[in-house]
Amino acid sequence: MTSDPGGGKWVMRLAFESRTARFVDIIHRIEENGGQVGTIDLIDVDGGGGGRETRDFIVTAAPVGQVQRIVQAVRDMPGVTVIHTDDPTFRLHAGGKIEIRNKVPLRTRDDLAMLYTPGFAHVAKAIARNPDEVYRLTIKSHAVAIVTDGTAVSGLGDIGPEAGLPVMEGKAMLFKHFADIDAFPLCLGTKDVDEIVRVVKCIEPTFSAIMLEDISAPRCFEIEERLRQELAIPVFHDDQHGTAVSATAALINALNVVGKRAGDIKVAVVGVGAAGTACAKMFRQLGVRNIVGCDRKGALHRDRDDLNAAKRWFAENMNPEQEKGSLGSVIAGADVFLGVSGPGVITVEDIGRMSRDPIIFALANPNPEILPEEVRGIAAVIATGRSDFPNQIDNGLCYPGLFRGALDCRARGINEEMKMAAARAIAGVIDPESLYAQYVIPSIFDPRVVPDVAAAVRTAAIETGMAGKSTMPMSGSARAALSA
Repeated sequence: MTSDPGGGKWVMRLAFESRTARFVDIIHRIEENGGQVGTIDLIDVDGGGGGRETRDFIVTAAPVGQVQRIVQAVRDMPGVTVIHTDDPTFRLHAGGKIEIRNKVPLRTRDDLAMLYTPGFAHVAKAIARNPDEVYRLTIKSHAVAIVTDGTAVSGLGDIGPEAGLPVMEGKAMLFKHFADIDAFPLCLGTKDVDEIVRVVKCIEPTFSAIMLEDISAPRCFEIEERLRQELAIPVFHDDQHGTAVSATAALINALNVVGKRAGDIKVAVVGVGAAGTACAKMFRQLGVRNIVGCDRKGALHRDRDDLNAAKRWFAENMNPEQEKGSLGSVIAGADVFLGVSGPGVITVEDIGRMSRDPIIFALANPNPEILPEEVRGIAAVIATGRSDFPNQIDNGLCYPGLFRGALDCRARGINEEMKMAAARAIAGVIDPESLYAQYVIPSIFDPRVVPDVAAAVRTAAIETGMAGKSTMPMSGSARAALSA
């Protein structure tokens, strides 16, 4: 098992009263939570005789989760105040993780005349005469807007647009690193559906595609649908379709591992929001016929009168036998469990009631519905959304390659065929001879993922008439990124 990213030496500045919090007790608390104390620097001593000291503790702790545990443990000590911490994760985020760089050098007055004034007027007039030239002469051809309102940030919930910005920056980093796409975080200070739609429509001239991210259900469904209808560029809600594409890829390979066919299996889904609904739809497209969704009150079925519109659709279009009861009841005989909810919703006993060779996709982050070690020897295949367990089902497997393929052919949208092509391409990265229970989904760092997905999506877009009227050649930097 690999550690979470982060670690190394970091600083924790503490203020404490030596009468109530002994020096040795603080050190002991840090060490019993996995840290090692090195240098301790005195910053200040209360001159009034109160015995209050301020010191910097230099601590070594590798995983990010360990750092957080240490800080919380020390914060819980009577008489101790954590003034601030300076851990490696915060240092990596300091000042933001992305920036804008010039592609063309600006060194002389001649450069200035061509790149700025008066040169840009010549280019602007060319675009005014032929708006299609904007793709050839500006950043638009490789620009994606990542739009959020911060209401459904993974594992954190409604934390607001400012707090969602580090997450969107991370998405932008993956776009650039893996697919040479320039993505810009746009964290909106509104939760109003009409206003979000209006703002995104207003920025369409700058971007070739829109990725919606971390917008709560059921609002996300309406926002995506309206934008798909009203914009002439692709709109893709990552929490729905990125999760669905990656999970479908994992299911394709997991079924091959256990020797089952999609049309013969039963899937139990817990968490029927944006991701769960999208996964169920793609599983059905794959050929799965028996999918039962559950929320806190149990199975979704037509007789329930407490369902919102999205859950009502699920109840009427899935659950073919209209099963009722709790998860523990409907999971009996299921071949696949898909969790996109939260920790602790499924037990070892529940999994024991499933069919032979059960497949467990416990995708809640950061804490899955059940930990892999709890079902080792019981589940045939288990996948999570975390990087420190085998089989990480992560949206990052999908969207860089999918958008690369869509942008390269000037796609007007992203249809079901393009999404399924992406899923099959991700699954196909793993050779059948290499496939086994702990390896049903490739690593996000596998260099084959993005080019294979991009090529498959591009082909599907062309075959289904979704590609633009003129296919743009892939840039040299994009080709370099895909072949690296």
